[in-house]
Amino acid sequence: MREVEAAAMAAGTSGLDLMERAGAGVVEEMIRHWPAEKPGISNPTTATGGRHVLVLCGPGNNGGDGYVVARLLRDMGCMVHVAAFGDPERLKGDARTNWQRWHDGVAEFSTSSMLGAAKAAAISGQKHLPIVDALFGIGQRAPLDDVTEVVQDVFREMKEVGIQPWTVAVDIPTGLDTDSGAFLCRQPIIPQLVVTFHALKPVHLMPHLADAERAVVDIGL
Repeated sequence: MREVEAAAMAAGTSGLDLMERAGAGVVEEMIRHWPAEKPGISNPTTATGGRHVLVLCGPGNNGGDGYVVARLLRDMGCMVHVAAFGDPERLKGDARTNWQRWHDGVAEFSTSSMLGAAKAAAISGQKHLPIVDALFGIGQRAPLDDVTEVVQDVFREMKEVGIQPWTVAVDIPTGLDTDSGAFLCRQPIIPQLVVTFHALKPVHLMPHLADAERAVVDIGL
């Protein structure tokens, strides 16, 4: 994938264009698969209607995709909460540009900040909180327990406020090796929907993701 992306950029496609297309593709697939809600919550195929969404952004280009997703969902009317793993000030290149384009504030990567989004969703009447996993992409390496354990704690505590996580992985679920499918932590973030780009990767065809919806987005590579 790195070689394919490099060839596309050498041919004149900018990294920012690729990141924008990736984020737009994730949003399109989220809307297509969005879980049904209680009466009174708008259907996002026609209007996002103030739905709360939590976007988890990492310290690299996968996080840059997440900031695009956050911005596009916000512009569609969602109440978007962003939590960043790592200091966004240290982002580089296209990821930094998309963090700056987001410009709506970023919460710390903590149980309390993420539960704040869950409680806001519950108060508004949602029974699902869409959570976008844009933490790490194809280059993630073990150990990742300091990341995944925080998210798993949030999943458990969300049940206490009566809301279910509906998780969307941007390209690669956090905690799984792209090529081998090996666990990079004790408990990876297994999503309900995976949105990947250009082609499925080996991990997408492994038993870990057997129950997940999978979507491949063409970003012009």
